[in-house]
Amino acid sequence: MATFTQLPSGKWRAQVRRGGLYRAATFPLKRDAEAWARTIEGQAHQVAASGHAQPPKGATLGDLIDAYKETGAGSGGKTKAATLAMLGARLGKVRLASLSAIVLRDFVDQRVEDGAGGVTIAADLSFLGAVLKWGRHARHLDIPADLPSQVRASLKHRGLDTRSKEREREPTDEELNRLYAHWGASSRQRIDMPTLCRFALATGMRLGEICSLRVEDVDLKRKTALIRDRKDPRNKVGNNQTVPLLPAAVDILKTVMDDRETGSVFRANADSVSTAFTRACKSLEPPIADLHFHDLRHRATAQFFRMGLDIPRVALLTGHKTWTMLRRYTSIKPEDVHALIGEAK
Repeated sequence: MATFTQLPSGKWRAQVRRGGLYRAATFPLKRDAEAWARTIEGQAHQVAASGHAQPPKGATLGDLIDAYKETGAGSGGKTKAATLAMLGARLGKVRLASLSAIVLRDFVDQRVEDGAGGVTIAADLSFLGAVLKWGRHARHLDIPADLPSQVRASLKHRGLDTRSKEREREPTDEELNRLYAHWGASSRQRIDMPTLCRFALATGMRLGEICSLRVEDVDLKRKTALIRDRKDPRNKVGNNQTVPLLPAAVDILKTVMDDRETGSVFRANADSVSTAFTRACKSLEPPIADLHFHDLRHRATAQFFRMGLDIPRVALLTGHKTWTMLRRYTSIKPEDVHALIGEAK
């Protein structure tokens, strides 16, 4: 029920109370207050009937993206932040009431013209879907939250491949030795890149996990390390995991940590390490092509299987949740199977 009160200034204050909803606003004219109240009452009636309200008049997708980020729901890595910024720039002016499959069709056309592939465009739509689902379920707005997933499913009909290609690149012994020699001969190299690489090969940890590892999270007696907030598609924060340390990793940690009781183990920044690795690969003659620091994790994971470790034990080391996720990092060859059987005889 709406109530109207004329203030000493002559303006009119409208108040709406309905079904637990309370809204109030002040207007110069009573007719403006009455029109606003009718709109709010209509929204309240719709919420009561369907559980969702029409988006505010003039509200845009950019407004929703900003609200999504402000609440912390939009927090995440650099990729998510960059994608949300791009979505705001490309679709920010679209009114929520006007969002449709046609709007997203044009958005996909633009991304294709940009040179984006199917995997990238599918990721863009996934982030957009997260924003719309938040708006529908957290803000109770009547918006098409499933629209991005429907458009994403249609990408294959446009000839866009939305499945990322599995990477099988592993550094060879020769490539690693060339890198170690390069860093050893450089007086300007401040980061102990050979030690970081050897630790990655001994643990299968991601670069971010290695650089985030703290002395207090390492237990040399138990030969374990606590990895905090380990990457998990369903658990973004608080996914701490204690992992075993193989002998090679223990030996490296004993040397690196000295007698320290706190602080970063390697005292290195992940971005700086990644840059140093890529720069070294390019500066060699001939250059090492198409090799990333993450490929050390690929080689380490495959080596765990070659050692004879089973899937649960390898998963404990690497943090993978399923065999499907783990399989792409394995490179078991027929001779590896024969070698293992021969050792068992």
